[in-house]
Amino acid sequence: METWWHALTFSLGYNTSVVTLGSMLLAAAAGMVGTFVLLRKRALVSDAISHSTLPGLALAFILVGLVTGDGRLLPALLLGAAASAALGLWAVQAISARTRLGEDAAIGAVLSTFFAFGVVLITVIQSMRVTGQSGLTGYLVGATAGMLASEAQLIAACALGLLAAVLVMRRDFLMVCFDADFARTQGVNTWRVDLLLLMLLMAVVVVGMKVTGLILIVALTIIPPVAARFWTDQPMAMVALAALLGALSGYLGVTLSSVSEGLPTGPLIVLCAFGLFLASFLFSPRRGVLASLLAYRRFRQRVHLRQGLLALGRDEPIFDGLTLSLLRRRGYIRRDGVATPPGQAAARDAEHEERLWALYRERYPDDALHREHAGLTPIAQVLSADAIMALEAQLMGLREMRP
Repeated sequence: METWWHALTFSLGYNTSVVTLGSMLLAAAAGMVGTFVLLRKRALVSDAISHSTLPGLALAFILVGLVTGDGRLLPALLLGAAASAALGLWAVQAISARTRLGEDAAIGAVLSTFFAFGVVLITVIQSMRVTGQSGLTGYLVGATAGMLASEAQLIAACALGLLAAVLVMRRDFLMVCFDADFARTQGVNTWRVDLLLLMLLMAVVVVGMKVTGLILIVALTIIPPVAARFWTDQPMAMVALAALLGALSGYLGVTLSSVSEGLPTGPLIVLCAFGLFLASFLFSPRRGVLASLLAYRRFRQRVHLRQGLLALGRDEPIFDGLTLSLLRRRGYIRRDGVATPPGQAAARDAEHEERLWALYRERYPDDALHREHAGLTPIAQVLSADAIMALEAQLMGLREMRP
């Protein structure tokens, strides 16, 4: 625990601090871009882009290795990965636009083909007489612990560039994500906006290969935005929250990996992101499982209590155990099932309100369709005082007309 505390407070060492900050910035950038990709319903595109980087990475290693004898030249590897990812992205777009295949089928075809080609090239690399072959595995599964200060600076520059692009293009991004047809009528070139969004995603994937690996970088573009969606309905708040959750995942993952030697940093970052997603899934007050269960329980109790009061008002027998329990708990009936004075008053009020709702639905059927009350919400919380007075007058008139 002491080692972890030192890592959490950035006092474990220079290298750990650099790795922590670099991972946090990368995960925050991935969360920002991934939010728009998720809202655009193209989350699987990030998977295709990440797997498409492998053949370009391997080809760049082969070319540099043949020229210099050592293929581990980071700018060349990143350039090759970016070119290959761009080619894979173009292939997905072309297949889905010019054939009858859907985008999911195009992603599957491109992902598997490019990744298979990359595996073949890596096999070829292992037989070459160059140095640095073992360094390629870091791009597959991540080599976060070996992050250099220059690489952290590159990630920081990428994160700042992505933040600037998001702030400048947020209006166009949101319009295209939610209603591309409307965006076209407003003069927005949706094709260019989509291309820019995918290019930003490609930049995150290429830069993040060294941190979590090309296989796991996809998780950082999907899991934080999905977790953020449980907490808010506001798009830009979701972007900020996804960036925050991504940064927190990187922070926790790197610091946890420093507790024991040999713990993989990239997978721990992804596992921490999943932990935050699981916490959001279970405990979010808006859409969490616990909140949904509590809301269902409250709704069920309201239905049973309402039906019980109506049964008391109509002098009907009650057999349901939950209804009887709720009525006893509120003091509306005695243990023998006989209504108490408060119960009789509540039953009269419920019966009267039910008549008002029935009259409202009869006189104003169109408006009643848009009211999500179903008779459970007190009518005074839904309609205005003037509307209730009008219904009361109409109800009294109907009573006077009856013989």
